[in-house]
Amino acid sequence: MEYSQAEILQTVRMTEMEHLDIRTVTLGLSLLDCATDSIENTGARGREKIERVAASLVSTVDQIGDEIGIRIANKRIAVTPVSILTEGARGNPVDLGRAIDEAAGAVGVDFIGGYSALVHKGFTRNESEFLDSIPEALASTTRLCGSVNAATTRAGINMDAVARV
Repeated sequence: MEYSQAEILQTVRMTEMEHLDIRTVTLGLSLLDCATDSIENTGARGREKIERVAASLVSTVDQIGDEIGIRIANKRIAVTPVSILTEGARGNPVDLGRAIDEAAGAVGVDFIGGYSALVHKGFTRNESEFLDSIPEALASTTRLCGSVNAATTRAGINMDAVARV
């Protein structure tokens, strides 16, 4: 991709004169290979993978920000929607949320997203139970972020999910 001189100068002006920063750098990480029939085991495997893969994320982002002279406000990880990982697993999904949150703390990121449910096409029994766990998971963690995908252009809006949330 080629950039024009005007685009480059505009970027320089924003960073130097308007003190532009980069809001967030996000590492996307699939935890599908961590899923087991036990939420406790899934949590242990997920925690290990996050800590292994993201061990140098914060230091690398900070180093690059220092090299180019732009402040990077937040470092974040986004993982596979947790409701997918809990499908068919025994245990409390909040425990998986806590394990993910602990891993985020261990690697030093500001946020970890993915305590999420995909209910735009309706609820399974697991997703219904998972939705009930979101308030406790968010209240008992510090970095964990959650979401509920209740609509898509193709599927429309799941109004039962909207009412539930």
